[in-house]
Amino acid sequence: MKKKLGAITIGQSPRIDVIPEMLPYLGEDVEVIQAGALDGLTYEEILQFEPEENDYVLVSKLRDGRSVRFAERYILPRLQNCINKLEAEGADVILFICTGVFPDIFKSSKPVLYPQKILHGVVPRLVDKGKLAVITPDQDQIIQSQKKWSEAGVEVIVVKGSPYAEEDELSVAIEELNKYNSIDIIVMDCIGYNQDMKSKVSMGTGKPVVLARTMIARVLGEMLNQ
Repeated sequence: MKKKLGAITIGQSPRIDVIPEMLPYLGEDVEVIQAGALDGLTYEEILQFEPEENDYVLVSKLRDGRSVRFAERYILPRLQNCINKLEAEGADVILFICTGVFPDIFKSSKPVLYPQKILHGVVPRLVDKGKLAVITPDQDQIIQSQKKWSEAGVEVIVVKGSPYAEEDELSVAIEELNKYNSIDIIVMDCIGYNQDMKSKVSMGTGKPVVLARTMIARVLGEMLNQ
């Protein structure tokens, strides 16, 4: 019997740019069903979620391909609605396909998994006492990312490079990272980064790179395959 993975994007579903790269690691007997926190909203309505000072900033993608940035607080009730929807559709496990930090407020009768907790539980152990570099999508996410990753007790460098920008921001991020000689591992801290982007960063820096979407998918594969 197939297991159902409920995938919640903080943007709009379906995330055809994300899920296909995760599928090979999930196993053959896994069906993915999706829901999005911004489903049913127009671009103009989403612009009303503009972050203010001290807001936790999120970045995601819309169904039409545009990227948006918004304050987390606006979508929290909508995320609970996504959980309810996926439960009703028979999800066995629910995954937030976002590496952001979320408050512990959601209710579900099924396991709810957060990539941020998995990444932060594993990646610092790979670094040990070395230096970790983090690539994050938005300038306003640098401080919040620095603060969260530093909690693991490792030295952290954070640079900006959006996976959704029309410009080649990753090349700029690579140039910035190459100014540091002692980086041990680079983590691409957004589900939006893909395997081609990982290869670009790895080749451009000569450093090992952890890609969030495939690392999470590998962990889920262990959980979902009996």
